[in-house]
Amino acid sequence: MTPQAPGPAAPLARPPRLRPGSRVAVVAPSGPVPADRLEEGLAVLRDWGLEPVVGPHVLSSQTELDYLAGADRDRAADLQAAWSDSSVEAVFCARGGYGAHRMVDLVDWTAIRAAGPKAFVGYSDITVLHEAFALRAGFATLHGPMVATETFLKDAPTREHLRATLFEPETVRTLGLESAGTLVPGRARGVLYGGCVSLLAADLGTPGGRAGARGGLLVIEDTGEEPYRLDGILTRLLRSGALDGVAGVACGSWQECGPYEKIRAVLADRLGPLGIPVVEELGFGHGPTALTIPLGVPGVLDAPADGGRCTLTVEVPALL
Repeated sequence: MTPQAPGPAAPLARPPRLRPGSRVAVVAPSGPVPADRLEEGLAVLRDWGLEPVVGPHVLSSQTELDYLAGADRDRAADLQAAWSDSSVEAVFCARGGYGAHRMVDLVDWTAIRAAGPKAFVGYSDITVLHEAFALRAGFATLHGPMVATETFLKDAPTREHLRATLFEPETVRTLGLESAGTLVPGRARGVLYGGCVSLLAADLGTPGGRAGARGGLLVIEDTGEEPYRLDGILTRLLRSGALDGVAGVACGSWQECGPYEKIRAVLADRLGPLGIPVVEELGFGHGPTALTIPLGVPGVLDAPADGGRCTLTVEVPALL
């Protein structure tokens, strides 16, 4: 039987922080990775004093299913091998795209859990793996930029926030760009979970999927979902009961999802009736700057009614 971690009200096991000389792995659980961007990303990791190693299939692709970075079993094997290697202290995803749903059940989560927590970084399609690490292994993870993506390579604040989270996590416990605003006022506390909202909806009813989120603080963002599609995604989560008991919601970017006023209207219509604090445009996800959001740790969401600064504060450092 697949081991089940505590529910969202219970903090998860945090990994150790990184230090100069840490050996880290780069894997591609989803889409194909451009070689030039991968090399740029590896150079950044080396500049941080890390020793990156690349999974054997990171630059693989398939002829017919060219949206995948190689075969499902190969992508799963790269993740499994990186996690099982005791010399590897963190695992970075090269990019998102599509494909994590196809390989997540090929991973031996009992062995992953036995190997213990490590820093795991990614977002977008990697949401599927964040949920698996939380629910099947009991590990906290990092919803953060991927090393072969444009945001990581081109945006200095994005890189610095991830670097600080990995090396000096006590310095980045209050999160939120100046763009953050109150959609529904209030203050809430809970354990952080979430990611790309379309992936959360796609995970409903799957083996090892989340049955509920009572007491959790939900963080959501997405890309390329038109307002009516976002409405459908949120409606599915509501109808399934997946949002029953959620303490608060922090929203990130909605890149290429249409005019933001229409996105805001959908968020207000679908989330407002929950009667919980909702913050918009906090500054994570597919936007031009992507803050690193710890998942599986307790946090406090502040959404002032008077126009004050909206923040998400993690109550403990993301890494030990």
